[in-house]
Amino acid sequence: MSSILLVGVILFIGFVLGQEVQRFKMPKIIGYLLAGVLLNPQICPFVPASIVDNTNIIENIAIAFIAFAVGGSIIFKDIKKLGKGILYITVFEAEVTFLAITAGFIVILPFFVHIPNANWMATFIPAALILGCLGSPTDPSVALAVTHQYKARGEVTSTMLSAAAFDDVLGIINYSVAVVIAQTLMAQQRFSAVSAFLVPCLIIIGSVLLGAALGLVFIFIAGRVKKESEGVLFVLILSFLTLCWGLATFIHVEEILAIMVMGIVVTNYHSTAQKIFKMMERYSEELIFLVFFTLSGMHLDFKVAPITFVLLIFFVIFRVIGKFAGTAVGAGIAKSSPNVKKYTATGLIPYGGIVIGLALIMQQNPAFSKIANFLVSTVVGATIINELVGPIFVKKALEKSGELKGEK
Repeated sequence: MSSILLVGVILFIGFVLGQEVQRFKMPKIIGYLLAGVLLNPQICPFVPASIVDNTNIIENIAIAFIAFAVGGSIIFKDIKKLGKGILYITVFEAEVTFLAITAGFIVILPFFVHIPNANWMATFIPAALILGCLGSPTDPSVALAVTHQYKARGEVTSTMLSAAAFDDVLGIINYSVAVVIAQTLMAQQRFSAVSAFLVPCLIIIGSVLLGAALGLVFIFIAGRVKKESEGVLFVLILSFLTLCWGLATFIHVEEILAIMVMGIVVTNYHSTAQKIFKMMERYSEELIFLVFFTLSGMHLDFKVAPITFVLLIFFVIFRVIGKFAGTAVGAGIAKSSPNVKKYTATGLIPYGGIVIGLALIMQQNPAFSKIANFLVSTVVGATIINELVGPIFVKKALEKSGELKGEK
């Protein structure tokens, strides 16, 4: 089969399944992921295995669009309105989840993962750190879809939506730190405070400075072309996303964090930021999500399926424990209402989105070649499970809190 025909097949099957799953009131990305699973080279005879190894640039561009959109959702004036309570809940639910997953997998990985010459410091602790940082975010799109469908309004709804949006930021920061530490451990380099803390800090600072600088340059240039068509503006966005990614790679800082910061700068300091992000939503979101999640499903490694099944069950359990414990602590410190304490965590169960992008970037790093396959398969599998049951949990939380107004 020719490459161009194969691309057409991938897009068409992804589109069809994305439309079909909506009939069962499930998010489109489940259809896209299932399409990727069906087209996986290990089970689909006409899809060559090489395609998975040659789509990095497409995946990276898709991830860049998603990260830019995540940054665009962080509006400073909205954060001020939410108050410290939201910030406490967000920080604790994200970080306690990170710690719960990391600690849990440090204990169980040696019993289920058998890798030649594996040991605690060079294999299991790095793998646990990666799983921990990939488990902390929530997929805000599910909560948003459910609240819109049922016209939910109230403090639980607003807390849930805000925490789900902001913990993506913490997840990317966790990832930036964890990857540096994990890479150091896997290379069996001498562990030191400099490599563990100073290097990640420098990477984060460099990412923030690069993203902020390019965001300001984008604002300057966009101000000069504001009378041009949306097509011109879209080309400008694409060029800056690829420039930011390429420069971040060149100077060895975190690509996703830099692009997210660029989005934050644009959305908070550009006069027509809403037009930019609405335009992106209209023209690119559907295609970007379709391509990205379908290709993600194609990365599943069925050779590690027995291990992956066990790991993703533990992953889901540790993540739920972390979300409930972290939300309880954060809400307690913030002195939130009983409803917020009881029901917010249930709405933070949905999982996916940017974390798959982080996992695929990790897979591209040769340092993680020994552990990448089962980590990516675990994350994609957990995404499918959580996206299937997530809307049910969100609806139940809003129902019990008395904030459902009715279905559209």
